[in-house]
This record gives sequence, structure tokens and C-alpha cells, in this order.
Amino acid sequence: MNKLYKKSEIWFAISWIIVYVVGASIADELSRLVGIEKVFSVPYLLAMSILAIVWMRKNGLFERYGLCKTDVEAKRFIYYVPLIALVSCNFWLGVSKNGSWAEFALYAASMLCVGFLEEVIFRGFLFRAMEKDGVRSATAVSSVTFGIGHIVNLFNGSGAELLPNACQVVSAIAIGFLFVVIAYRGKTIVPCILAHQFINTSSFFANESALTDGLRIAQSVIICVIAIGYALILLKSLPKKE
Repeated sequence: MNKLYKKSEIWFAISWIIVYVVGASIADELSRLVGIEKVFSVPYLLAMSILAIVWMRKNGLFERYGLCKTDVEAKRFIYYVPLIALVSCNFWLGVSKNGSWAEFALYAASMLCVGFLEEVIFRGFLFRAMEKDGVRSATAVSSVTFGIGHIVNLFNGSGAELLPNACQVVSAIAIGFLFVVIAYRGKTIVPCILAHQFINTSSFFANESALTDGLRIAQSVIICVIAIGYALILLKSLPKKE
């Protein structure tokens, strides 16, 4: 792994994306085949998470990839209030328990790993690999790649339909942009990881039955407005990276 990293940081990041997306999709499909959602996904994602942590720690890369505290005071983030509003999106139309507590335990474990891995890969590995060639292009690629990566839900047997998936992709691009701003200007991906984990895990309690096509589109628009609006505010309030 170190050889690939030293040879090409961008191909190192791309390799992680491929292994993550393909492996997680296969694990999800195997879980569905045996009739227990996420039963194969959890150990696979946990193994990837541990591998990433061990590798970064061994090579002293926690700070480079944002696994550290920010030195920017909370008030310059507006005390994260818009981010808190954003992560509550799964509760905007009420709460519904979509499975047993045992199913939730597996789902939560899986989503905690997903939130960690996707932030490390997209806001860490990929963004930092491209940053030296231009922050704007790195921001665009990291955000769009993160969003488009959710298209895989149309083909991995999860049952996602076109409109919900399209809304998810658009929302993910907007959220990805916000997370890049936080990671780059705030010099940490920790808030991004926590927000990502909460959004993913809380989706288990989302009241999907109340989501008409119109409400789904409206929800996606609101998410985009909050995410992009907050990102633009942070670009003004947070210190520029030296």
C-alpha cells in the first residue's frame, strides 16, 4: 500500500474508492442473499476502517487527512447550527422504526463505518491528492465523485428507484461541497464524519411512507440550500488556509 501511495497519491485514492464501492456492494448483496441485511457488510467495512486507521497512524498521516481537532473556534462555524439542522433531515417528516432493534444494530454499525470511510476517502485521500493541482478542481471532483458514487444504489439490489436516487445524488453533491469546505478551511474532517454518521444511521428511522415525489424533491432542495448556503458562509467566516 505504501508503494502505491508514494508512486501516485491520486491512484492510491482511486484504488480505495474502487475497493470500497465494489466490496461494499458485494457485501450488501451477500447479506441480502442470506436474508440478514448488513451481516457481511459490517465486518467488511470494519476491516477497511481499521486498515485505514492503522495505515494512517503508522505513517503519521492523521493530521494531513484531518483526523484531528480544529484550531478554529466554534463561533466561526456559527456553532455548527446549520450543520445540526442539516443532519436532522431524516426526522423532518416524522419518525418511523423501519425494522427490529437487532436489524438496527447491524445497520448502525455499518453506517458508522460508512460515514468514517467515505469522509476519509473523499475528503481525505482524494481531496488531498488533488489539492496540490488546484483547490477548486479538487473540491469539485471530491464533491461530484462523492455524489455520483450514490448512483450505485440503482444497481446493487437495494431497491432504490430513479427519483429517490437522483435526489440522493444531488443532495450528496451539495453536502459533499459543504464537507470539503469544513475539511479544508477548518483543517479537520471530524465534524464531517460525525454528521455523515448521524445522517446515515438516523435514516433507519426516516418516515419514508410520508415522502411523496413532491416532498422528496422539496426535501432535496432544502438540503441543497442549507448545505451550499452554509458552505458559502464558511468560506467568508473561516480563515483561509496558509
